[in-house]
Amino acid sequence: MDLADGELPAYVYDLAALDAHAGAVRAALPPQVELYYAAKANPESRILAALAPHVDGFEVSSGGELAHVAEAVPTSAMAFGGPGKTPAEIASALALGVHRFHVESLHELRTLGHLAAGNAGTPVGVLLRFNLAVPARLLAAGALAMGGRPSPFGLDPGEADAAVRMLTDGSYPELELVGVHAHLASGLDAAELAAVAEAVADWATALARRHGVALGELNVGGGMAVDYADPGAHFDWAGYGAALGRIARDRPRLRLRIEPGRALTAYCGWYATEVLDVKRSHGEEFAVVRGGTHHLRTPAAKGHDQPCAVLPVADWPHPWPRPAGGPGPVTLTGQLCTPKDVLARAVPAAGLRAGDRVVFAMAGAYAWNISHHDFLMHPHPTVHFVGGTGAR
Repeated sequence: MDLADGELPAYVYDLAALDAHAGAVRAALPPQVELYYAAKANPESRILAALAPHVDGFEVSSGGELAHVAEAVPTSAMAFGGPGKTPAEIASALALGVHRFHVESLHELRTLGHLAAGNAGTPVGVLLRFNLAVPARLLAAGALAMGGRPSPFGLDPGEADAAVRMLTDGSYPELELVGVHAHLASGLDAAELAAVAEAVADWATALARRHGVALGELNVGGGMAVDYADPGAHFDWAGYGAALGRIARDRPRLRLRIEPGRALTAYCGWYATEVLDVKRSHGEEFAVVRGGTHHLRTPAAKGHDQPCAVLPVADWPHPWPRPAGGPGPVTLTGQLCTPKDVLARAVPAAGLRAGDRVVFAMAGAYAWNISHHDFLMHPHPTVHFVGGTGAR
């Protein structure tokens, strides 16, 4: 799309591409597997609406996300996760009829039980989230560990028996133990993630057998690898779906659920901007672009170079000379007063000039919504949607 200078920087989301990708993911999963979208990855209302036909529900992790998702996709199911839920947030979720709570501590379980007292209708479903051990080989692979070591996430496995007893001894009749949640690591390939899912399923099955209870659901979270260094290398959804199918067939009474975020929306978004200046410093070339990591925090947060393409612009409307780079690679930085404001290093952009445009790919998840928007009080980017009904 053609963006005017005054519209840059800009986020551009391709809703048609998102629809096709989400449909392919859904088709790769067996019917025993539910697909929830982790709204934290990108909560844009039109992103949520585009995903709604393909997902079974949305995972939210705050009162703000709860209210936002309820308004954006009002007929969709929600599961309420995340540590540190406040009593007010829990009460709001109950009032909205949220059907699943991922409980992260014994204190949270007691709070939920108290607030759900007298709750009419369907019992409130509880999935106990556990901080289970993660195989060391997965940690060595550079995965982001969410479990297996001291962490604020989930219950310690040593509290498992106490948590199950609290839900089965009549203490909280409005609460129903429906399953286990264990999101243990992010950035895994299909084979690694399937191995983790099977280990969690074995652990949950043993827990249920020990207490003589039936677990109907197992949520193994997200964590599908997204390779920013190789945008064409996508997660093996077919292989993962087949592995989940085998786990489900071995446990016919257990419904599996996954909660991808980044792996669903990363590929549908772009961050477009323009080069303001090109300069040399101690033998290296730098290009300063409009915007920066206060708009697109992902590369700084994950320590990678954001994939990008340069779009040369012939016109230079100013009377002063146009800065231009030399034959070597260039580092793309933003406008912030910090050396951490780096979007991409060693970009092969010989001859890059001020006024050229740069489009950063894979900006559809954990990008604008996790960025420190108002640092230095630069203008916010504009937002555009293409490829969907009524797209602008």
